[in-house]
Amino acid sequence: MNDLSRLAIHTMTTKPWDLPTACAKYAAAGVPGLGLWRQWLEGRPLTESKKILDDHGLKAVSLVRSGFYPYINTAEKQAAFDDNIKALDEAAAVGAPQVVLVCGAKPELSLSENRRHITEGIASLTEHASQVGVKLSIEPLHPMYADCRSAVNTIGQCNDILDQIGDEWVGIAADVYHIWWDPTLEQEVKRAGKRIIGFHVCDWMTPTADMLNDRGLMGEGCIDNRGIRQLVESATGFADWIEVEVFSTRHWATDQDAYLQKIIQAYQQHV
Repeated sequence: MNDLSRLAIHTMTTKPWDLPTACAKYAAAGVPGLGLWRQWLEGRPLTESKKILDDHGLKAVSLVRSGFYPYINTAEKQAAFDDNIKALDEAAAVGAPQVVLVCGAKPELSLSENRRHITEGIASLTEHASQVGVKLSIEPLHPMYADCRSAVNTIGQCNDILDQIGDEWVGIAADVYHIWWDPTLEQEVKRAGKRIIGFHVCDWMTPTADMLNDRGLMGEGCIDNRGIRQLVESATGFADWIEVEVFSTRHWATDQDAYLQKIIQAYQQHV
């Protein structure tokens, strides 16, 4: 992917940079898109964050993250609903077309109960999503997170949820880190079709030193980023943003200007 016109980088990927710095650095490097994590909105009005993006000619391609639907009591259920409404409003304010959902899980609940809460929680938000013009994008997470981070772990499970609640304002964010291992990936991507509205790239390190913060740049690990991109594009017609999302204590500790150039090179050579 020598053409950078579809490249977006998540602010979490270059975690040491605040929003003004990230925007300035991305724009100077020719990166046109940005995956905006909600922490980077803190401490300033939403209108100011939007102006920072606009002043650098950057598009917020997604707002990350919301979700966390399973609950033990009604107070937790209401808090999740309120935070998801807030996230949709934030996305609308900064011009992001979708909110990425990390669906959550409670180890006290069964997987089936967690998934029922998730389905009902997402369904409760579709009316507000339509009102503000922002889609809800379910991101399935690797099953190593099924206990407490997300009970939605495959594209197939996302498809099942969408079969129940409809997909006009709900889609799927396919992150290679979470789906590369799935033996049903090809058939479920084909089943998803236009439901796939987000595509995230990175790599899986061997051995993995940390379950959360040891992702690699594309080409550093064992994921066939290019092959999965080509599958998604050929099977669904997806031609939207490609978002680099890397959680890496190792990369965060390096010079971020040099790291940004490595991100771009990895994108060009391996995506």
